[in-house]
Amino acid sequence: QVQLTESGGGLAQAGGSLKLSCAASGPTSYSMGWFRQTPGKERELVAGIAGNDGSTRYANSVKGRFTISRDHAKNTVVLQMNSLKPEDTAVYYCGAGGSIWSSPATFGFWGQGTQVTVSS
Repeated sequence: QVQLTESGGGLAQAGGSLKLSCAASGPTSYSMGWFRQTPGKERELVAGIAGNDGSTRYANSVKGRFTISRDHAKNTVVLQMNSLKPEDTAVYYCGAGGSIWSSPATFGFWGQGTQVTVSS
């Protein structure tokens, strides 16, 4: 069993930055990722980091702007979001236990979600 506790998020202006953190209790070998969802749309992967080799995957829309990193000692995954755009506005979820190369549905553990709002 894995419990995920998210922090960060909030309100930012376009061009600004925010940092999301996800602390995991439980196994440290899981792949983890940050996902986002807006009303009426499916949850999508924003950035993920594989548990076996640390490889990363980013949504095309955030490449070059967002960076995911992992602190194994603290069992924490951080998403640094720079050059934010209004279209980044969504509820962001931390997920663990799935494959970052497959559907978000493969992830079995989720945080409660945190709102990110980017104003223009």
